[in-house]
Amino acid sequence: MNKFGDLIRSTREEKELLLRHIAAELDVDTALVSKIERGEKTAKREHVLTLAQLFNINPEELIALWLADQVAHLVESEPQAEQAIRIALNNIIGG
Repeated sequence: MNKFGDLIRSTREEKELLLRHIAAELDVDTALVSKIERGEKTAKREHVLTLAQLFNINPEELIALWLADQVAHLVESEPQAEQAIRIALNNIIGG
């Protein structure tokens, strides 16, 4: 699961931008951008905000997608993942 990276890649390709263009905007190397797109590395929060501005994507929606991928990655192999997420959601909403 890598919804954030998939969105970044598809948007970059749709806008006909090369990895090196995005890397220059983020002040990172192209390998890191490629790994972010493939879900092998996690973007930093400030990179998410820069990408939102660059691609004209609502920053709150992009941050939510970025966070969701991180949560999913953290619990994906846990048998109690769904239960843990429900508890966490209740803590956030209720508390």
